[in-house]
Amino acid sequence: MKLFLVHCGYYDEGVSSGIFESHTNFFVAAESAEDARRRAKAAEIFRGRKMHVDGIQLVEAVDGFRVNLVADTALGGASRTEAFHFRDLAPAAPAKQ
Repeated sequence: MKLFLVHCGYYDEGVSSGIFESHTNFFVAAESAEDARRRAKAAEIFRGRKMHVDGIQLVEAVDGFRVNLVADTALGGASRTEAFHFRDLAPAAPAKQ
């Protein structure tokens, strides 16, 4: 299995009357890009928000570290991520004098 990042677009009626496209990303374990596309499209959130796939990236290595997926039957097919919340805003522009 390989790791893919699937970039998906959708229109949210709750944001600016749905005129602007919103985006989200899914990590998917799959054998190929087409398999990753199929798996992303099968996700409940994908179907519920009527998403479409804008692009797919194969993630082979990050910062000199190879990605190696290892099957773990104890996970029962579930994905597990850990979120860290930061709100690092750009510094304010200096006041004009």
